[in-house]
Formats: sequence, structure tokens, C-alpha cells
Amino acid sequence: MNRMFMLLMLAGTFFTAISQVLLKQSANKKYSHPLLEYLNWRVIMAYGIFFGVLLLNTWCYTKVDMRFGPVIDTAAYVFVLIFSRVILNEKITKGKLVGNLLIIAGILIYTM
Repeated sequence: MNRMFMLLMLAGTFFTAISQVLLKQSANKKYSHPLLEYLNWRVIMAYGIFFGVLLLNTWCYTKVDMRFGPVIDTAAYVFVLIFSRVILNEKITKGKLVGNLLIIAGILIYTM
């Protein structure tokens, strides 16, 4: 049962990374009015996703040991790296790659 909730938390982390990409896409656009920088579909959807993930994580924390939450949340950095490359066509630098490999190593070491 705990694994299901841990997977739900991981899915929440995945969707959090998607919302961060939506915010980045919105920030890269030019708007005719400053208010439109905040009131557009990408920003509204991104914050809706953040809110949904917050509710999901709050529920999951009632079923999962608290020590696993921060470890699962760090997977967001890996998702953001992948999405920024695939969706935003950003370059993966050596520093980003090393940092993400350290994150993955930390997750593996902590969970073993």
C-alpha cells in the first residue's frame, strides 16, 4: 500500500516539473500588458497543478513515512532537466548533468 502512495507522490513530482516548464514557457513570451504575464492559461494551469499536487502530497503523507517525501521530491530536478531539453530545447551542460547524476545517486543510496 505504501508503494502506491509513493508512486502517487512521484507522479505529483512529475506534474510539478510539467508546471515549471509551463511557467518557463510563459516567462519567455512577450505580453501586451503586464497583467497578462500572470493571467494567461499557462500560468493559471501551472498554479492549478501546483495546488493539486499539494493536496495529493498532503494526503499521501498520511500514508507514507515522512522520510521518503523529500527524497521523492528531488526527482523533480531530473524531470525538469529532461523536459527543458525535450520541450524547451535547452542545452544540457556538464554542470547540470553532474548535478542530476548526484541527485540520482543520492536517491539510490538513501533508498537502499
